[in-house]
Amino acid sequence: MSTPPAPDPAPESDREQALDGLARAAYSLSAADSRLRGRATRTPGALSLTHARALRVLADDGPLPIGRLAARTETTGAATTQLVNGLAAAGYVTRERPAGDKRSVLVALTPDGRRRHEERTRALAAELAGELGGHDTQALRVATDVLRRLVEIYDRL
Repeated sequence: MSTPPAPDPAPESDREQALDGLARAAYSLSAADSRLRGRATRTPGALSLTHARALRVLADDGPLPIGRLAARTETTGAATTQLVNGLAAAGYVTRERPAGDKRSVLVALTPDGRRRHEERTRALAAELAGELGGHDTQALRVATDVLRRLVEIYDRL
């Protein structure tokens, strides 16, 4: 009776290297987000990913209470309050009290906020098309899946 051949160690080594490369790329993405947040605090009109995400949610969903905006932007209530303060100071959002409810505050896009959201959306689309134009649709779907799974992993850490 012969023994089965030992598995080729190279594929596992390649896989480990690929996973390590992915982890390093994820750290680099996080660092790039930090740099972007830094620019957003120093440069008038610059938007962090969190700012852009809030504008997108408001553009998609319309006016929202702070708590719902926090949930939809995947941030805390306190962080969302600071975020809204910055967006309001930039003229991108307003706070409105619904008629008959003195406790609630709705956050809504201003025309400047909608314009800024649309500019950012176009700029991001152009950057994605330029940088990732050589990847086919299936590769982009796989990348999307990997990013979503990284979110799940980070939430568990």
